[in-house]
Amino acid sequence: MAYQEQQAETKRTVVETPNARREVVHSEAVYPDRSGLSGGALAAIVIGVIALAAIVILFVVNKQQDTTNANVAQSPPQTTVVQQPAQQPPVIVQQPAPGTQQAPVIVNNPGGSNSGNVPDDSAIQAAIDKKLSNDPNLSSLGIVASVVNGKVTLTGTVKTAALKAQVERAVRNLRGVKSIDNQITIR
Repeated sequence: MAYQEQQAETKRTVVETPNARREVVHSEAVYPDRSGLSGGALAAIVIGVIALAAIVILFVVNKQQDTTNANVAQSPPQTTVVQQPAQQPPVIVQQPAPGTQQAPVIVNNPGGSNSGNVPDDSAIQAAIDKKLSNDPNLSSLGIVASVVNGKVTLTGTVKTAALKAQVERAVRNLRGVKSIDNQITIR
């Protein structure tokens, strides 16, 4: 409290003893009654109002997020297509008959080519993936191609028949593709 609001009350008392007479002074600080709010009470009220406003704001923001999440939950789920690696032809190892001369061992080389100029399935798969990803019109479609013995199967969804035909033409022109099974659907 401010020093100006303080008032002093002084009482003087005379005490007589057989040997002396002396005066005793008692001083007391007296503070006047205040009928208003103290500074601490006012600060507590202000802090309470700020906390209440923060809670209301958080509640409103949370409701907006719940509404947004509900709208997202109602939208159709995105379909994720996982591309399976192409199956490689089996490696054939021929064992010699017991008690006879050793027969030649035939090994199919999955990393090389089956014949001198025809690429294997993995090379065809790589060429298809490169062709589809490098074409700006086809890269965003999410078309999946799988290759088995030079036969290509196309799957996915496109918006028009023209896009379906464009994908098939792009794959058909690649070296080593023997046939195409176009299972792309139009939505």
